[in-house]
Amino acid sequence: MELAKSLLGFGMMRLPVINGNASEIDFEKLNPMVDAFMEAGFNYFDTSYVYHNGMSEEAVKKAVVERYPREKIQLATKFPPFILQEEAQIEPIFKEQLQKLDVDYVNYYMIHNVQTVFYDGLDGKGGILQKAHLFEHMKKWKETGRAKNIGISFHSSPALLERVLTEHPELDFVQLAINYIDWDSEMVQAKSCYEIARKHGKQVIVMEPVKGGGLASLPQEAERILKAESPEQSVVSWAFRFLASLDGIITILSGMSTIGQVQDNIKTIDGISPLSDKERDALGKAVKIYRDSAPIPTDVIEKYRGLTYHGLSATAILETYSICQVQPNPAFTDDINYPKNALAENVHVDIDYDESFPEETVLLPDGTDGTPLLKQAEGWLRKYHF
Repeated sequence: MELAKSLLGFGMMRLPVINGNASEIDFEKLNPMVDAFMEAGFNYFDTSYVYHNGMSEEAVKKAVVERYPREKIQLATKFPPFILQEEAQIEPIFKEQLQKLDVDYVNYYMIHNVQTVFYDGLDGKGGILQKAHLFEHMKKWKETGRAKNIGISFHSSPALLERVLTEHPELDFVQLAINYIDWDSEMVQAKSCYEIARKHGKQVIVMEPVKGGGLASLPQEAERILKAESPEQSVVSWAFRFLASLDGIITILSGMSTIGQVQDNIKTIDGISPLSDKERDALGKAVKIYRDSAPIPTDVIEKYRGLTYHGLSATAILETYSICQVQPNPAFTDDINYPKNALAENVHVDIDYDESFPEETVLLPDGTDGTPLLKQAEGWLRKYHF
């Protein structure tokens, strides 16, 4: 099996900007990036109502829609439930998105960042997605041809994804964070989410394949192991090749900021093949080294196995906090989406309020007080969650 070229998607959330201003896109740099992407045979562009302070959709219009025939490009964008307060907002926002993109329809339209807090609410009795009937609106947009395919981008538990897909069989696809670190992450649970999506017959869009750039470089010893196994393969290629054996994939998104990144991704994915069993063993060793390079090594985390803190698995809290610290931007990683939803789902606790978090002591099996490390990790996750 080989990945077809159409499986590389251009994520429009880390575009080149002028003077560090996220709202001011540098089109002199972006347009050649789009041209190189299209000339290589790719055509999937992913944006959102909120990327680049709300300017990403207009950037797609200027760099893509106004410069290429509509039928030659695949456009994906997302509705922002995190700003939704009442149903009356829904149709105006969707209309605004079509106007910003300057299109009559979107190829792939999704609800952005579906999670427990938005779907069920903190009390578990129904969140804004259900109260505002957003799924029903999206279904209507598909019926009228304004959204060719409808789905969700998802950042929560496998249990919630099972419910969402059971309750909304009209969805065509799911966008999931999948990479070889998140695959068996106790908090993200990418493998379980992927398997649930496929069980329901849903196509999958992969986001965070290189974990926001965190898998573009590894500790020296980890890179040595991978290079010894496949000398000609780049470190980044291992992240893409890990995904090559998965079926039902529509596209693998990569946020790109430079022409060099576009060229590297094109080279990496063109003709790529799945990992062999031997290469998977090598990758497993590299993953262990990568995890142990984080502030809290795996053997320390394992001492907390079976314990909980404020209703969450202690090992999940520590693993999530620790892996964030070795990412290029620790405070902006996909992992941070998950703890607040786990709290809402498991114990209906609001991560934003101190009164929801009474003092709690966690003793390790040897009698050591494990609370300080958990308090540090949970405090950081609470501070930076989004």
